[in-house]
Amino acid sequence: MAAYKPLVVQACPKLGERITQDTLYWRGYKTPVQIKEFGAINKIDFSPVPPYNYAVTASSRVSGFFKAFMVLFFSRYHTGGCHALLLWQIHIYGRYSQEPIKTFSRFLHAAYSATYRDDGRLLAAGSEDGVISLFDVSGKAALRQFEGHTKPVHLVGFLSDKYRIFSGGDDFSSNLWDIPSATEIISYSEHTDYVRCGCASKVNTDVFITGSYDHTVKLFDARTKSSVMTIEHGHPVESVLLFPSGGLLVSAGGRYVKVWDVLKGGQLLVSLKNHHKTVTCLCLNSSGQRLLSGSLDRHVKIYSTTSYRVVHSFNYATSILSLALSPEDETIVVGMTNGVLNVKHRKPEEKNEDSHKKRQPAYRTYVKGRTYMPKQEDFCVSKPVKRVLRKYDKLLRSFQSSKALDAVLEPPIMLHTPEVTVAIMQELHRRGTLRSALAGRDEKQVNLLLTFVARRVIEPRFTPVLVTVADMLTDIYQPVVGQSAVVDKQFLKLQQAIGKEIDCQEELLEVLGMMDTLFATFTKKRDTCLEENKSNGVTEIIETNRNF
Repeated sequence: MAAYKPLVVQACPKLGERITQDTLYWRGYKTPVQIKEFGAINKIDFSPVPPYNYAVTASSRVSGFFKAFMVLFFSRYHTGGCHALLLWQIHIYGRYSQEPIKTFSRFLHAAYSATYRDDGRLLAAGSEDGVISLFDVSGKAALRQFEGHTKPVHLVGFLSDKYRIFSGGDDFSSNLWDIPSATEIISYSEHTDYVRCGCASKVNTDVFITGSYDHTVKLFDARTKSSVMTIEHGHPVESVLLFPSGGLLVSAGGRYVKVWDVLKGGQLLVSLKNHHKTVTCLCLNSSGQRLLSGSLDRHVKIYSTTSYRVVHSFNYATSILSLALSPEDETIVVGMTNGVLNVKHRKPEEKNEDSHKKRQPAYRTYVKGRTYMPKQEDFCVSKPVKRVLRKYDKLLRSFQSSKALDAVLEPPIMLHTPEVTVAIMQELHRRGTLRSALAGRDEKQVNLLLTFVARRVIEPRFTPVLVTVADMLTDIYQPVVGQSAVVDKQFLKLQQAIGKEIDCQEELLEVLGMMDTLFATFTKKRDTCLEENKSNGVTEIIETNRNF
């Protein structure tokens, strides 16, 4: 009796995404850690110095009555232990900590935009009551408070000289403050709507930029009394970013991310529209070669700053409000509207010399010495390899058709390797035992078969086999239609799937016919070589007759 040959499962090509170096790099970030905050996370900022802790600013919407009660309560009972009851806090997290290592809770109103200074020693934040607070990272109480805004302050940042703070509020003003004296240096009132974002130049210590809901981005110089440049973004500006060189500016608002050349008077270089909803945050990696943008469409897009094409994308559970990348690109932190902080870490690449060494063969290989080379008279005796058959091959070998089909109807196989299930069905059909394997099943098994067929019948690689299976299932279980609501539901799903595919094919045929007609009108009839020679000969004869 001939030996049984295992079933050969045909490997069908799949249309997958293109694997690039960027894909491999960004996939290197491990499974995220999720931390629940008490409200929507409006700002994440990494400390620029080791150990690269990051500040998270979150606030929740509360009623006016509760807010008034909290203010009255803390005005009467202002004790240190009561501050933990406040809903408005700034948390400092370590890179690998899932609990805050420090908390600033001296806020009677919502806190916004906590930002580190370049040396990582000071932290500034705005609040809903228009007060800007300056904290020492190693302390608890505020070192300075800057009062001058009449409405909530959503933008706070440090100039690169480290001794001045710029801010923007819902009172349409952009202010500049002196840290040592806690006084206002100058106030600009050029925006006509809320000022919600901004950044400072790292090249010039007097330059900072603000973005507003009035669709404009303004560049200010502390030495002048008015803005030196105005850029029209076209949508309410949610975030702005200045490249380290200071020559390129990125603005985000609406569905657009736009790049501007500051040195050429704010000339638009490129406009990107890769998000489906409002873009809320921007971020650069440490080398400045990749630009990240987060949006309310739950995606983080990563662009190459040379071609401005999307090289990778992250998908999250809900809308994104804030985004930050650690100075060494080791950690990505994303803040979402539901108060969840999503943290992804990337392991640093370590050069392990032992990993490059090949595994040495066993000692018996070197009985005749490591340098021994086989001779012509030597015989190579190979040990026969025992072939291990899979479960469905064993059942097929023993002609148990029904059990072989049951073995490949398990959920892991149907979901991850459906080609194995289809290959068994095709082999049973070749043997002529497919109908008997499908018959005699209970309601649960018929439901499982119909679910698989309805889901996979529209795939071109499986259609020839599964159409036959669908016909047999219809013929076998037609008498029980109407007796089981579960089976009836699956038959309806199968009918709908096939009906949609037929409609799609008809539409494609109509489009193909229109395209053939359109291409036919574009083609022009070209003369063959004989016709061209003939026409040239006639022309020469006519010209000769004219000469005579």
